Parts: sequence; C-alpha cells; structure tokens
Amino acid sequence: MPNYADIFAGCGGLSLGLYNAGWQGLFAIEKNAMAFETLKHNLIDKRKHFKWPRWLPIKNHDIDKVMLNYREKLKSLAGKVDLVAGGPPCQGFSTAGRRIESDKRNHLIHSYIEFVKIVKPKIIFFENVQGFTMGFKKGKKQGKPYSQVVLNGLKNLGYKDVKGMLVDFSEFGVPQHRKRYIIVGTLDGKAGKYFELLRKTRTGFLSKKGLRTNTYVGTAISDLERIHGDIPSQDSKGFMSGVYAAPKNNYQKFLRKSYWGKYPDSHRFANHTKETSCIFKNVLKKAAPGKKIDTQERVKFGLKKRNTVLLGRNFPSPTLMSIPDDYIHYSEPRILTVREYARIQSFPDWFKFRQAYTTGGKRRIEQVPRYTQIGNAIPPLFGEQSGVVLKEILKR
Repeated sequence: MPNYADIFAGCGGLSLGLYNAGWQGLFAIEKNAMAFETLKHNLIDKRKHFKWPRWLPIKNHDIDKVMLNYREKLKSLAGKVDLVAGGPPCQGFSTAGRRIESDKRNHLIHSYIEFVKIVKPKIIFFENVQGFTMGFKKGKKQGKPYSQVVLNGLKNLGYKDVKGMLVDFSEFGVPQHRKRYIIVGTLDGKAGKYFELLRKTRTGFLSKKGLRTNTYVGTAISDLERIHGDIPSQDSKGFMSGVYAAPKNNYQKFLRKSYWGKYPDSHRFANHTKETSCIFKNVLKKAAPGKKIDTQERVKFGLKKRNTVLLGRNFPSPTLMSIPDDYIHYSEPRILTVREYARIQSFPDWFKFRQAYTTGGKRRIEQVPRYTQIGNAIPPLFGEQSGVVLKEILKR
C-alpha cells in the first residue's frame, strides 16, 4: 500500500480522498487546533488511517516548528515516502479576497518546498487557488506568480517532470464550480500523465459509484430541506436542526452510505431575523438562480453582502468560501447548513465536524470553525480520483 504525508491538511478532505483510494497515511500536519480536531476524530480515532510515528505528538503542529524540532526524524524518511500532498493557506492569493502580497501565509510555500527537500518523496501533489497563478502588481508591472516559484523550486530539488494546471472540480462529479491550481511533480518524469489520466478515467471512476460527471446543488442536498421537518438541535441550545427525507438520487445514497445516525450531523439552521427572512423570500421570488446578485439588485433587495448568490437547484454552486452568508438556499429563505456545505464539497455524512459552527471579528484570524473547515478543504471525491491516478503513476 503506497504511503503519504499530508501537510497543511486542514480538516482532512484530501486525506479522506486518499484513504478511499487505498493510500496509507503516515501523518498529517495542520496548524489550526479546530481543523485538526475534526481530522483526528474522523481519520485517526475512528478510521485508524495513519501509521503515526511515535516521535511526533498527535496534535496540531506548525510546519516550520516540525521541521525545526524533528528535522533528523524527517531526514530518516527520505526515500521512504511515496507522496507529499497538500497546499499552503490560500487567503493571500485568492481573487475572492484582497490578494495581499505581504500576507505572511504566502511565505508558507517556501516551507512546503523545504519540507519536500528534507523528505524527498517520489511524488508531490500541490493544490492552491486560481489566483496562485497570477503575479501581484508592482506599480504598473505584473510580478512573477507564486506558481512559478513552486515549479522552479521543485525542479531545483531534482523533480524532473513538474506540471501545473487549473482544474474545475465540477467536471469531476463535485456539484461546485471550484477551480484550483494543481501541481504534480515526480522524480522519474511521469507527472504529465496525471492530468491525462485524470480526464481519461473520470467517467469510469464515477460510473462505478453510480455518479455522474455533472452534479447540481439540488442533487446534493434536496433530502436535507427544512420542509422535511426539524427538531431541537442536539449540539446547539436555542437552534433547530433538520431531519432526513428519503434519498432521492445516487449522489445522496453515496454520501449517506456507512452512516447510521438517525439525524444528519451539523445540520443546524441559522436563526435569521424576520427582516432577513423577508429579504431572502423576496430574493427567491425575483432573483436569477445560480448567479451573483449585482449591485443594483442588492440595493433593491436590501442586501448588505456584496457577494450574495442565490443558489440554483439545477446548477453547480459557485466556490464555497468560509462565510456562509454569501449563499441563499435555492428554495428556502435561509443560508446553507454545515451539512449542506459538506454535501456540496462531497464529504460523506459519516464525517463529523467538530468545534464552533461560526466565528467573527478578530477571531477570524485564528479560528477555523466548521464552515471554514469545509470551505478550505479539497473535495474528498476529487481527492479520491487523484489518489487513484497517483497510484497508477507510482506503479508505472
């Protein structure tokens, strides 16, 4: 069984995909305690997926401190690790944000390269936002994109073949237009096969699971609508949570498989004010589904958020970000629940999310609550497809 280390692992979306593809986890490095608790609960405690080394405490870690404190232990892994996977935090690069070149998180790409230099895996898999391929403006000139820094850095480490390409996850069975920049590098010159095989095998991969290449929001979450009923939330006093309807399609059956809970996990409805509910009802009647609401319409509806989208039942969602207030449910006057977020990101229902649902203000800098954990993740369904292809490249 091939092995891997997941760095900048988040709540475990990519690790879950690799687990499903038959990879053996060695360890996962994630700085945030909230996100790591979710990964630990599902993939370490429940699924026993990682052969965690005794020298590394099973807790959240900063990658730079791991390289500083356990450098010799990491060096002993050189040549024994098949894959290093993961991508540094993307907030400084994202076109959905302010794109701040001085964001200290941007420099974590150098930590990624340094980790690869120490461990020397056979294959590297790197993921980041579309904005990673764009340089930061320096006056009237466009600076060199960070993607080129990574490509050059890996080539300098001896990775003969390093390929980078934008991939839209909606083309791989995920009900979400989520474009990400993927880099694959190999020591023996076969990285280009990854993108070729990914497209060549996607239809067969999905059809074996009873899934389609193109999937929509309604396909993912229609069995979770509030119209099916609600109950007092089991983990949040003063809130109501949704119940299941019978699964309506193969996507829902696929994600509900192996979960025997009576009620969906993390399916807590927001307590909207009457004013907000009225605004949302008006949006449902008059706005075009599946599109961002423009400035003129926002004023007309009384919306304060500038990136609000009315989701379309028969459309993929836009990229889910960390703030759930940006998306209005396609048929109910409310935002999405955490479980609905997870469904659109292709997390199975047995995968439970831990810690706070949301956060705000200055706490956003440090905290990664449930919505953010999901918004930051690689969809496990795409992670699994990648894992299958990477195994094939390793065999060759």
